[in-house]
Amino acid sequence: MSYENKMMQLKQMLGKTVDKQSEKPMFKKPDKPEYLHRWEKAGLAIVENDFGVLFKREVEYPMDYVHGDFPLSMFFDALTKWQGTNIEHPYSIGYDEQVVFFDTETTGLKGVGTNIFLIGLLEAQSDAFVLTQYVLADPANEAAFLFESKFWQQKKTVITYNGKSFDWPQLETRWTLNQHLLPKLKTHRQIDLLHSSKRIWKNNLERMKLTQVEEEKLGFKRSGDIPGFLAPIIYTDAVKSGNPESLMKVLFHNEWDLLSLISLYIHSTNLLLEGKTDEAATTYTNIGKWFGDLKHTQQSDNVLLNVTKSFNDEEAGLAYYYLAINQKRNKQFEHAANSFEKAIPHINNREKLKAFEQLAIIYEHYDCQYDKALAYTMEGIEYISTSHFFKKEQQQKKIAEWTKRLKRIESKLQRK
Repeated sequence: MSYENKMMQLKQMLGKTVDKQSEKPMFKKPDKPEYLHRWEKAGLAIVENDFGVLFKREVEYPMDYVHGDFPLSMFFDALTKWQGTNIEHPYSIGYDEQVVFFDTETTGLKGVGTNIFLIGLLEAQSDAFVLTQYVLADPANEAAFLFESKFWQQKKTVITYNGKSFDWPQLETRWTLNQHLLPKLKTHRQIDLLHSSKRIWKNNLERMKLTQVEEEKLGFKRSGDIPGFLAPIIYTDAVKSGNPESLMKVLFHNEWDLLSLISLYIHSTNLLLEGKTDEAATTYTNIGKWFGDLKHTQQSDNVLLNVTKSFNDEEAGLAYYYLAINQKRNKQFEHAANSFEKAIPHINNREKLKAFEQLAIIYEHYDCQYDKALAYTMEGIEYISTSHFFKKEQQQKKIAEWTKRLKRIESKLQRK
């Protein structure tokens, strides 16, 4: 036999060996936990699918159910308000989108060893809102638990609170670890209400924990709730002991989280799209800035102008500042200068320095009032020299830049 034929036979033998080794082992359903019926008596339905067993709890809320200050039906009013605008915004949802409010409870904060043990979903149906909670029977039945969430089916708009950074990445991790069994996870649109709450209530709320937002903004205060950090301990104990009594409190905690997401979406939409001034000036100033960052200049101007008319100059200082930036961008230099000047007494740090700089630029390059440009440049240099928000090297660099502007303006004044 030739050398080439021997090599061919060897490759064929190796190939068969590799193929045999790469065959997937037959899947065997995990054993059912012995406490199934004890958990069922506590109010959890037993669900069995091709991958094992899990628990399910379902609650239906009528449209007029009120959570905090908001009937759930106002969610549809919020959708109508977005459809009535031509604004492209992270909050905007179309009528044709399938929306699910999503929250999880986990056995830890990160790492491959962290399991999701509770998936909570709240969805609007034709005549009611339906809460569905899936509970992990035990870690061996994880594939069954994840499969039942149906995130492998059609794409949805998933609304969470810190879900973009935590809940959804955790779900992706667990799904990847079970990918040999599960269908491929769909890519879903994400709306994270924590991120937007930070934008709306910056400098207004000290902390952005959901329970604080509930109490201060949504009119809801929990009674008999468990601290979230106890949830992993409670679940672990329930699996070990088979006693689900404390675990049910975790489900109620998750239920309140999900209901609050609907109220928060409703309230945030109203703040973004209505001209009411029931909140502090900082809230509406933040909203105006957000619209400006999204390049919706007219909407931004409308909100910021309303702040300057509805609140005193001290409260509206930042609103004047952001309004001035919009006005300068739109080449409304006289209005921009006026707004920057009104802002300066009531703003600080980098915003104040930026205002001095923009006034110097306007009066030097667009208005040719070099005496005013010189005055604001000198104020800027003085502010840099006495401020503490720059490191020493940055401070020296800034002074050098501003000194260059000062000399240029002085030269223009001499030639005038």
